[in-house]
Amino acid sequence: MADEQNKDVDQVSGVETTGHQWDGSKELNNPLPKWWRYTFYVTIIWTIGFTIAFPAWPFVEGATKGLLGYTTRGELAEIVAEAEAAQAPFKDRIAALPIEDVADDAELLQFAQASGASTFRTYCSQCHGSGAAGGIGYPNLNDDDWLWGGTQDAIYLTIAHGIRQTDEEGYATDDTRDNAMPAYGRDELLEEAEIAAVVEYVLSLSGQEHDAAQLDTGAVIFEENCAACHGDAGEGIQDLGAPNLADAIWLYGGDRNAVTYSVVNARAGMMPAWSPRLDDATVKAVALYVHSLGGGE
Repeated sequence: MADEQNKDVDQVSGVETTGHQWDGSKELNNPLPKWWRYTFYVTIIWTIGFTIAFPAWPFVEGATKGLLGYTTRGELAEIVAEAEAAQAPFKDRIAALPIEDVADDAELLQFAQASGASTFRTYCSQCHGSGAAGGIGYPNLNDDDWLWGGTQDAIYLTIAHGIRQTDEEGYATDDTRDNAMPAYGRDELLEEAEIAAVVEYVLSLSGQEHDAAQLDTGAVIFEENCAACHGDAGEGIQDLGAPNLADAIWLYGGDRNAVTYSVVNARAGMMPAWSPRLDDATVKAVALYVHSLGGGE
């Protein structure tokens, strides 16, 4: 009876307080609403059921499997497997045909270009860009300037075998695109004055500003050292992967400094060989997609 008389009751609401107060505000001793408590109990039961039915508790090298054995990773694997099963007939047909015959089949070509575009965004866009426009040191695949040829078969071979791929001992692998430009300055094959003269001649081939006084000397040096790969008029030779020096397209830049650096140090870009990583049908699909971008021969 004494305890009840000592209880602090809020005069406004008539509700007993807990005895706690903050800055003059008292905490009422109201019970939680029944709906709130029942909801809380349901969530506890749901949590227990969930941890039993689904993977939940982590261990050092795994987790509880759950009675249902369901995982989002497993669901994704099923979706991927279904997609691969749907694509299999098309991929089998592509793998069995030469790439030119695939291009002649409208249905296969449509499938190949669509799947090739997806593969390109996954594996190729990091270097060539999402729109395949390339950048310094990475070829633009939309134009009609091709180091190793822009036919469907040539593009396929480049993708399949890569450029300057080497084995564990550092030797070029079979069928890889490979060439070597001498480092005329670094290896002291030409003197500074000779390099300067041939640079002016190369600039003249593409119609850029140049020192006309050095053209005759530069032409002789070019003929003796460069024409065998780049052609007498600097038009390039695709079989050798030698670029065309007479157009306005430059992989590493075409100003005087960039051309000088190329002559002095040489260039040796690399591209992975994708045939060990992708199946043949996928390589063909990427090749057909690249060819369709507008610059294919």
